[in-house]
Amino acid sequence: MAALSKSIPHSCYEIGHTWCPSCTVSVLQVTAGALEVSFKIYAPLYLIAAILRRRKKDYYKKRLIPEIMQSTSFLTANGGLYIAFFCILRRLLGRFYSWTVGFGAALPASYIAILIERKSRRGLLTIYMANLATETVFRMAVARGIVNPLKHGEVLLFCFTASLYMFFFRCKDGLKGFAFSALKFIVGKEELPTHSYQAETASASRSERADVPPSPQPEEGRVSSRRGVIAALTRRLLDTLCKHGPRHRCCKHYQDNCISYCVKGFIRMFSVGYLIQCCLKVPSAFRQVFTKPSRLLWLLYNKENFQLGAFLGSFVSIYKGTSCFLRWVRNLDDELHALIAGFLAGLSMCFYKSTTISMYLFSKLVETMYFKGIEAGRFPYFPEADTVIYAISTAICFQAAVMEVQNLRPSYWKFLLRLTKGRFALMNRKVLDVFGTEASRHFKDFTPKLDPKYMLFPPGMDVELS
Repeated sequence: MAALSKSIPHSCYEIGHTWCPSCTVSVLQVTAGALEVSFKIYAPLYLIAAILRRRKKDYYKKRLIPEIMQSTSFLTANGGLYIAFFCILRRLLGRFYSWTVGFGAALPASYIAILIERKSRRGLLTIYMANLATETVFRMAVARGIVNPLKHGEVLLFCFTASLYMFFFRCKDGLKGFAFSALKFIVGKEELPTHSYQAETASASRSERADVPPSPQPEEGRVSSRRGVIAALTRRLLDTLCKHGPRHRCCKHYQDNCISYCVKGFIRMFSVGYLIQCCLKVPSAFRQVFTKPSRLLWLLYNKENFQLGAFLGSFVSIYKGTSCFLRWVRNLDDELHALIAGFLAGLSMCFYKSTTISMYLFSKLVETMYFKGIEAGRFPYFPEADTVIYAISTAICFQAAVMEVQNLRPSYWKFLLRLTKGRFALMNRKVLDVFGTEASRHFKDFTPKLDPKYMLFPPGMDVELS
C-alpha cells in the first residue's frame, strides 16, 4: 500500500486533464459533458416515474422540470467539481499525493453535489454508494492479501440478510414502507400474523364470482358451451386438489393445502422473474430484431430469464415450505420460524448469484436496524449522516477509479466514462504506478500526447517518490 506521505511533483496537466493544458477550460469541458449526459439520464427517468405513479397535470406543469434540473445539476456538479478540486489541491499542496488524485478531490466535490440534490433522494443515493464503496474496499483488501474471499460469500450474505428481513416481516411493525410492500407481494399476505380467515374467504368469494362464466347466448352455439363446461370442470378439479390435503391448523393459507400453497408460490414468482428479465432485455434486443429475427427467440429462451425466475420462485417456495413444516413440527405459528425459513430460502441465490443484490439488501438491512435503534433510543441520530456517508463513499470509489480501476465495479466505471465523455480514461496513470497500486494495469497501451511547453518533466523521465 502506498504511503500517504509519498508524493510526485507533476502538474495537474501531466496527470489529470491531459487533453487540455488549461485547468479552467478542462473544468468547463467536463462540466458541459456531464450536463448533457445527466439530462439524458434524468429526463426520461423522471418522466417514466411520473407516468407510472399517475401524477396529475399540476406535477407536469410545476414540478417535473425543476426536479429534473435539480437532479441534473447534482450529477453535473459531482463530475465538474471533481476536476476543479483536482487542480485546486495541486495548486495548494504543490504536488500530488496518492490520496489527492482521487479521494481528496472527490470528497468536497461529492459533499457539495449531494447538497444540491433533493432530500428525498439523498438516502437512496447514499445506500447505493455505500454499497458500492463497501464492495470496492473489499476488493482492495483482497488484492492486497489482507482478506481472503469466501466461496459463495454472496449467497451466505443473502441468507443472513433474508433471515432477518423475513423475521422483521413477520413481527408486528417490524417493517414499513416499500420493504414491507415488496415482501408482501413476493411472499404473500398469508405469512402475515394479522392475516385472517374472513379476509381470505372474502377475497376467494369475489374471485369465484368473477370466474363464473356467463350463460352462453343461443347464437354462440355448442362450442362455447363445451368450452365453458371444460373450464368449469378443470377449475373444480384444481380447487379439489388444492383444498383437500394436509394443512396445519396454524397455517393461514385457507384456500390451499400446504403442498399446493408452495407449488403456486413457485409458479407465480417464477413467472414474475422470467417476465422481469425479459423486459430488461427488450431494449437491447429490439434494436437488432429487424436485422436478426433470431434475437427474438434469444430474448424468450435466454438463460438469465430462467435463472431469475428460478431464484424468485425457489425463494418463495422454500420459505413457504419451511414455514409450513415448522408449524407441523412445533404445532404452533412463531415469528422465529421466519429466521430459519428465511435463511434456507436465501440458498435460492445459487440460481442467480449477485454480489450487487446481496450487498444492497444488506445495506438496507443495516439502515433499517439503525433506525429501529434510534426509535428505541439506543443509537444517536445524526441529521447530516446521509450527506457525509455519500461523500466518503463516492470519494472511495473515485480513488479506486484513478489508482486501481481493476478493483472498481465495471458498471460504475462505464458510468464514469459516460459521464465524463471518456475523459476519465485519459489520465496519465503510468506516472501513478510509482505509488504501487498498478494504476495503469488496464491502460498499458495508452500514453497521453502532452505539449512539452506545459510539462514540468520531460516525457519518459523517471521520477521517484519524495
